[in-house]
Amino acid sequence: MTTGVSRPAPPGAGRRRHAPLTRLLLRRAMTTVILLFGVTVLTFSLIQLVPGDSMTASLSETALNDPAVVSAYRDKWGLDEPVTTQYAIYLGNLLQGDLGISRQTSRPVLGDLMTYVPATLEIAIPAMILSVLLGTGIGLYAALRHGRVGDQVVRVGSLLGLSTPPFWLALVTLYVFFYVLGLAPSGGRLSSWITPPPTRTGMLTVDALLAGQWMTWWDAVQHLLLPVAVLTCLTVATLVRFVRSAMLEVLDQDYVRAARAKGLPTATVLRRHVLRAGLVPVITVSGLAFASLLSGTVLVEQIFSWPGVGQYAFRAASGLDLPAVLGVSLFVAVVYTLVNLMVDLLYGVIDPRIRLS
Repeated sequence: MTTGVSRPAPPGAGRRRHAPLTRLLLRRAMTTVILLFGVTVLTFSLIQLVPGDSMTASLSETALNDPAVVSAYRDKWGLDEPVTTQYAIYLGNLLQGDLGISRQTSRPVLGDLMTYVPATLEIAIPAMILSVLLGTGIGLYAALRHGRVGDQVVRVGSLLGLSTPPFWLALVTLYVFFYVLGLAPSGGRLSSWITPPPTRTGMLTVDALLAGQWMTWWDAVQHLLLPVAVLTCLTVATLVRFVRSAMLEVLDQDYVRAARAKGLPTATVLRRHVLRAGLVPVITVSGLAFASLLSGTVLVEQIFSWPGVGQYAFRAASGLDLPAVLGVSLFVAVVYTLVNLMVDLLYGVIDPRIRLS
């Protein structure tokens, strides 16, 4: 007979329950520090090995022929110091949260990233949400129609998507929907006659909603459509193949056949047995795809004149802007580290059998 009184948890049970997560976070924090240090060393070294320097890319030919201007430029950016001294100075500033000053924009690199990252987030987040929904749905449909016409159509479509160069798809999309049909704007984040909303998040659609500027919001949404559509098409093609393969493997398991033999509805079998087990490998691919989108899609952003991280990285690399290149490299490293951490945590949510270690 039960008395209705629950027994208190043994001392230390809560601490034991959270111990694996704490160990995981501490281990990832240490790994991130080592990774970021390695990224700075590698990026700094590679920039030094590239022919030319930022002075050639930044100064005009007349300025380059003026010894006084050249001397002032080298003194301003510390180029007269040995490479090891330059790196030591950068590392010391980095430990204080200072990413340096961009030689192209003459602004703090951290401030530049705070400007460009929200623009990339604005196209990466909706593209990833649509990609996961469409990729999971289409991949599951292909797995359930394995060997039939629908499966063959999905396989051919995903292969075409994987084989399509991003810049070509972006150019064709822009040509058709802007030049031929006139249904979408040419590029950028807002039309020239639209007043930008007050900056709060850096994402124009969100800022416009917060400010109640509905015309500005609609104009920003229209500018979002084409780049989001291109990124979604490219990402869906990858996800569909992984979802299809993962679901086929799960559908062939004995416990799924047993569930079907018991007469359980197809929707119940898919929800309780197939999706939960099949989504584990898909989460990994989705995480990598999202990190890639957050890191900036250079060609797509260039074609649509979208001022995101990819465009900033391209200009920094073209101008051999060492502080900016280092800043982007650190941002990309942090993005991949955080996304991998989130993927590991989602494993335990999707499949409780997976333990944090």
